[in-house]
Amino acid sequence: MRIELEVNGRPQAVDVDPGASLLSVLHEELLLSGTKYGCGESECGACTVLLDGRAVHACVTPVSAAANARVTTIEGLAANGALHAVQQAFVDGDAMQCGYCSAGMIMAAVSLLATTPHPSRTEIARSMEGNVCRCGTYPRIVRAIERAAAGNVTPLPVREEVRP
Repeated sequence: MRIELEVNGRPQAVDVDPGASLLSVLHEELLLSGTKYGCGESECGACTVLLDGRAVHACVTPVSAAANARVTTIEGLAANGALHAVQQAFVDGDAMQCGYCSAGMIMAAVSLLATTPHPSRTEIARSMEGNVCRCGTYPRIVRAIERAAAGNVTPLPVREEVRP
C-alpha cells in the first residue's frame, strides 16, 4: 500500500504494509538510522520520534498511523546549521555516555518542552519515564533538559550530512 507522510519536513511516499512499524520504514525505506531499535515493545524509548509534535515509540507505531502526518526524527531537529537547543544542551551537559538512548531521550525532551516550556524536575522525570538509559546518566539528562528550558545553550554549527 502506498502511504504518504512528511518526514523531517519533506514529503515521502512509501509502498509498504500499513502494519509495518514506523521504525522499520524509517530505517529500511527512508534510510534514517538515528532512531534506534531497543526493545521492540515500547518499553525503552530508544525509538522515540515526534508524530505531529507528540512523542511516540516508533517500534510499535504502525506506519499507517503516520499517514498524512508530520514525523520528526533526530535527523530533523537541527536547523539553519545549528543543533536544536535540546541537542546542544545534551552535548554541553555531557548527557550522553554510550549514546544509544540519546536520540529517544532528546526527542522525548523536545516534546515535553513544546508543551511545558519550563518544567519542574518532577515534570521532567515523569515525562522521561518511557525512556531508559542503561548507562544511568539520568542526572545529566535532567540537567540538560533544564538547561535547554532555561535557554542556556550556545548552538554549534552542524556539519551537513551528505546522503546519496
